[in-house]
Formats: sequence, structure tokens, C-alpha cells
Amino acid sequence: MSPSIETRENREFASEIKFLITPLMADQIRSWARTRLGADPHGSGPTRDEYLITSLYFDTENFDVFHRRGSFGRSKYRIRRYGASEIVFLERKLRTRGLLAKRRSTVKIEDLAGLVPTELERGWPGYWFHRRLVGRRLRPVCQITYHRSARVVMTKLGLIRLTIDDQLRAVPVPQIAFDEATPGQPFLEGQTILELKFRYELPLVFKFLIEEFALSQQRLSKYRLAAAALGLAREPAEQTETTPQSEPAPCPTSS
Repeated sequence: MSPSIETRENREFASEIKFLITPLMADQIRSWARTRLGADPHGSGPTRDEYLITSLYFDTENFDVFHRRGSFGRSKYRIRRYGASEIVFLERKLRTRGLLAKRRSTVKIEDLAGLVPTELERGWPGYWFHRRLVGRRLRPVCQITYHRSARVVMTKLGLIRLTIDDQLRAVPVPQIAFDEATPGQPFLEGQTILELKFRYELPLVFKFLIEEFALSQQRLSKYRLAAAALGLAREPAEQTETTPQSEPAPCPTSS
């Protein structure tokens, strides 16, 4: 579970838990995390822990990924871009026995045209990704853009990550290309997503965080929320995916 822009193709299984919180609580947790965890090695901004993420998400004509039907409910395919980089990441997130594994490869943004034809090009770094798009009949559905704050720290069980995502916007995409012109439709307005990522067992620092802010884990999917907000899917996102937690009282203090 290395930093987000690391290019290693396969990653070990890890746990990921999510929380839907308010912007005020997000600010409090950012301050809390900045006193206890290090900045993301690839972050920018005054605190060196911020960046912009844009991802293209894929689904079938029947929205099997959205509905979590069969094996489609265990994997997601997306193309991720950081900021205005000309390098993008072809990614598969696979959930097995409650754990996540990620496979990713890097290609130039100009090479995304290679994913369009049905003929597969062996030896190309994106061959495995293209093969699965064709085999699973996946097509681009929407583009999601958001701002992320990320903090990391090395523990005896490996690297752990805390991320806070806000300013989420979505736009439908008819082809495998990033849409830089359309501002997109905001979704989850007034709400923020907190994610904790770790291996093996919940780290003590995260236990403190959950207890101090009285956090309650929720099942969240940015893709499902975006597809529903855009009216692309046949059913709305679950109610539990749209209710943020309120702030605890009193406000926690940094130490």
C-alpha cells in the first residue's frame, strides 16, 4: 500500500474503511492528522499533502458494476490521473474476503486511444487492462474529479494512509478520454469522504481517531454516488451512502 502515485504494478491485499463526514469535521481531522502523520510524498500545497484526482470509471450496458452483480461487485476498473499529468494509471481494484488488492500500470495519456479498438496489442503495458475491458464488455461511464488531502506514516505493520476527499464533481463520458472542458456536476455537496487504509489490523493511531471523533464506518462508493447523481443508473445510491456524521462535542484539540 505505497503512496498513491507509486507505479508498482501489483499491490498486496489491504484493508480500507470509509466514513462520510461534514466539512467542519474534515477540517478538524486534517488538523489532527497533520500533527500525527507525515505528508504524502507526492502532495503539494502549503502542507505538502494535497492534490487533484480525476478518474474515468467503467461499467457494462446493464450497469452490473453499479448493481454489484456477481463478480462485477468485487472489482472496479478505472483510469486515474493526478493533476494535469500526461501519465495516467490503468487500475483494477479487487475486493476479496473484505480485503482490497490493486493492479495498476502507467501509460501516456496519448496512448489511451489504444484501448478503443477490439484488437489487443500484446506487449503494451495496458494489454491486461484492455483485455479485461473487452472480456467484461466494459465501457466508460463517467468521470469523477475531487480534491484529496493525504497523510501517511510507517508502522511496524507497514505504511498506513489517511485520505480526505471533497469538492467531488462528475460528468458523463462517452469515450475513453478525459474531459477537461466540462466543469461537471457537484455531488455529495456539504459532505466529505474520509478513508483509512492499512494492512492486517487497525493501527492504534486510527483507533484513537475513530474514538476521538466518534466515527461510524459506512459503505461508500464514489462511482455509485456519481452515477446516481448523473441519472445514469437505474436505482439511487443507498441512503447510508449520503448521510454525513455530525461533529463531536467538544472539538478535539491537537497534541
